[in-house]
Amino acid sequence: MTDKLDKASGPADTPPAGAVPHEAIRAIPVRHYGRWISAVVVLALAAALAYAFSQGNVRWATVPEKLFDPTILRGLGNTIWISVASMALGLVLGVLFAVMRLSKNPVTSTIAWFYIWFFRGTPVYVQLLIWFNLALIFPILNLGFYKDEMTQVMTPFLAALLGLGLNEGAYMAEIVRAGIQSVDEGQTEASHALGMTQTQTMRRVVLPQAMRVIVPPTGNEFINMLKTSSLVVAVQYFDLLRAAQDIASTSFAVMEMFFVASIWYLVLTSIFSIGQYYLERHYARGALRTLPPTPLQKLKANLTRLSNRKAVA
Repeated sequence: MTDKLDKASGPADTPPAGAVPHEAIRAIPVRHYGRWISAVVVLALAAALAYAFSQGNVRWATVPEKLFDPTILRGLGNTIWISVASMALGLVLGVLFAVMRLSKNPVTSTIAWFYIWFFRGTPVYVQLLIWFNLALIFPILNLGFYKDEMTQVMTPFLAALLGLGLNEGAYMAEIVRAGIQSVDEGQTEASHALGMTQTQTMRRVVLPQAMRVIVPPTGNEFINMLKTSSLVVAVQYFDLLRAAQDIASTSFAVMEMFFVASIWYLVLTSIFSIGQYYLERHYARGALRTLPPTPLQKLKANLTRLSNRKAVA
C-alpha cells in the first residue's frame, strides 16, 4: 500500500512513459508590412520633393545671407512686439468679458455676448482694415479733452494692436469662461462661507485653479498670434513679412525672402512652444502626483541606460 502511495505522489512534472515532451512556446511578433510600405512611400515622396526644390530656380545662398539682415531683424522685433502686446490686450479683455458673460446681470452678460459674437464672427483681416480706414468715418477724433485728426491718431501700430487684440479678446473670453466653469462650485461656496467677496473669490480661489485649463489653449492662441500678425502688412505696419517683401522688391529674390520669413516664424513658434510646455507643467503640479519627465530628463535617462549597458558588456 505504501509503495502505491509513493508512486502516486511522484513529481508532477515527470512525463508518463512514451509521451513526447512539449517544446517551449515561442512568441512570434506580428509583422506589420503596411508600416514599412508606408514609411518607404513617405521617404520617397520627401526625397522627390527635396529633389524638385534642388532643381528649381532658387538661389539658396541668398537664404543664409539674408537671414540676419538688419532689416529682417528689425521686422522680427516688431513682430514679437505686436504679438506680445496684442496677446496681452486680448488676455485682459478675455478675463473681463468672461466674468461679464458669467455675470447674473443681464446687461453686462448681453454686452459680453455681443462682443464675443461680433469679433469672432468677422475676419481679423477685415477688422484690421476697418481700424486703419476709420478716418473715412471720423475724420476728426474729438473726445472733449483731446482733439486731433484720425489719421494722426490711428497709426499703423495702433490699428494693428486694436485689430489683433480685440479679435483675440473674443477668443480668450471663451477660453477663460471654460476654465472658470471647470472649477467646482463648492470652491466658490466654501470661499463665500469664509467671508470672501466675489472679487476675492475669483482672484484667489477660482482663477488659480482654472489656470490649468486656461494655459494650454492660451499658449496655442499666442503661437497662432505670431503667425496671424503677418496680416498687419495690410495696415502698413513694418513686421517680419513686410521686411522680407521690401528686400525682395529690391533684390528680386522673392521666394528666397519668403523662405527667410518662414524660417524665422518656425524659430519663434518653436521657442514659444517650449515655453508653453514648461508653463503647462508648472500649473499641472497641483493635479498630478508625479510630473512626467521632461524631454531633457528622458534624454539623460536614455544616455545613462546606454552607458550602463556598455559598462556591463
